Amino acid sequence: MKETKILVVALVTLLLSIGCSEDILKENPPNLIYSEDLYSNLAGLESGINGLYSLMRNEREGLDGGSHLITDISMGGTDVLTPNHRGTGLSHISRDWQAYNNPTVSYFEGVFLWLYEIVNSANEIIKYVEEREDIDWSGNGLSETENRNLILSEARLARAYAYRHLTYSWGGVPLNLKPSSSGVIKTDWERTPVDEVRAQIIKDLKFAEPHIPVEATQVGRMTKGAVQHYLAEIYLAINKPDSALFWANKVVENPAYSLITQRYGVQTDQDGVPFMDMFKDGNTNREEGNTEALWVFQFKKNILGGGDYPIMAMNHTSRYRSGSLDLVVTADRGGYGNGRSSLTTWALNNFDDPNDDRGSAFAIRKYFILRDAEENAPWGADPLPDGMNYGDTIFLDWSEPITEDNSSIEEWPFSRKYDWADPDDPMNNRGSFYDQIYLRAADTHLLKAEAEFKLGDKDAAAITINAIRSRSNAKPIQASNVSIDFILDERARELMVEEPRRYTLLRTEKWVERTKNYNFWSGEFIDPNRDILLPIPQSVIDANLTKTMRQNPGY
Repeated sequence: MKETKILVVALVTLLLSIGCSEDILKENPPNLIYSEDLYSNLAGLESGINGLYSLMRNEREGLDGGSHLITDISMGGTDVLTPNHRGTGLSHISRDWQAYNNPTVSYFEGVFLWLYEIVNSANEIIKYVEEREDIDWSGNGLSETENRNLILSEARLARAYAYRHLTYSWGGVPLNLKPSSSGVIKTDWERTPVDEVRAQIIKDLKFAEPHIPVEATQVGRMTKGAVQHYLAEIYLAINKPDSALFWANKVVENPAYSLITQRYGVQTDQDGVPFMDMFKDGNTNREEGNTEALWVFQFKKNILGGGDYPIMAMNHTSRYRSGSLDLVVTADRGGYGNGRSSLTTWALNNFDDPNDDRGSAFAIRKYFILRDAEENAPWGADPLPDGMNYGDTIFLDWSEPITEDNSSIEEWPFSRKYDWADPDDPMNNRGSFYDQIYLRAADTHLLKAEAEFKLGDKDAAAITINAIRSRSNAKPIQASNVSIDFILDERARELMVEEPRRYTLLRTEKWVERTKNYNFWSGEFIDPNRDILLPIPQSVIDANLTKTMRQNPGY
């Protein structure tokens, strides 16, 4: 699979190299002539779009040999997730913001350059489509204009995706709308104000929205609902809740994006709840019955365009395989876990109704049952703790929070949304190779509730929130319950280890407060005057040879 991914990336000339280029944000691509030939027809341009999606899926893979999870940039160090074992990416950095959060950290450089790979590759496709007059647009049963607009839309969505990450993480960043093949070497990049970058994100999303269909053009691509969702989110980020409500309603009122309220698909013959069915392998895609999905990352093995080495499950599954538990690793237990980013005690205790399916043992691993060799076949029997027998239950204990002095805990509860492992070898095949939901309509409902609250309509916000709560058997709330903190609490219940929680808290100006209040490791070391924005990588600043690039305050 890795070879397939490298081939796809090579087709769109994605590689950036600090070591061989003075220009950190552009490149002189060696495959330019091949790109000109590749992008001469619709099939070649579709290959380029597939390459962009392959790059975006890297978010749930790793940097530096696979050890640092990219998506930590948006999830790590919040009120929901805390470091546990030696963390990866931002989860590791948030162990001690003061010592680890600095411009020389390779993780920041890797994520920053990955995002500009996406920007540059999208710009390359946009340039060819807009400037070439000899492209063969035949195919797909669509007109030339329809195919052209679809390709442009997918490329502009990828660019918007990258700048969304960049602005939340670093604030103002260089806004580059020209591809590397322009041949202009710049060494005097300037950081564009964040409001200007977000204005471009809105332009890209609004261009794409009319052309992206309700059902994605290919499995794994964004739906129209995903585009509308991101428009709602960015309008909340720039404090335009009326516009956010308009776009959120486009998703919420579309019956194609209905919430899952009944059991469906695989494993319906087993005990479970409707909320968790959509996270099971074989149920995640819209084509498999998941009407709630707006965007699903494709990671199945031996599938063209699939991911390289997704490590979401490994990072968020606790180390029940060692320490005081030392249980046998099996697929149904979640596979091989490293427990590098764990749920906070607050997140585990956040469920305000004991009947809420989202806090049940179907959704959160809260215990293990000791099993003999036959039950664990073919992987052997669990070692028996003193005084216990097979069939006994070991309940996990989260009564004491994870802190700097109380870390590396094996027996810790974890979300079962990534409860997947290779059934043929769960101990050694540790990548989570199944299709993973990246964005779903429940998130949009909660954006809608936030917009309604900001517009002063708490009655409407309560109705919107109750649509989410009722499908998980949580008791309804009253309008008087609605506040920004309640909405954030509800997002944590609904979107645990899914949403870019750091971005959500930054957008609502609640990251410092809530992380300090609820995360007893990451929160202790936050500098509120510095850590809201991450440091521009030193390598990026050093490569800007003829003009000083401004660093974020405090670094």
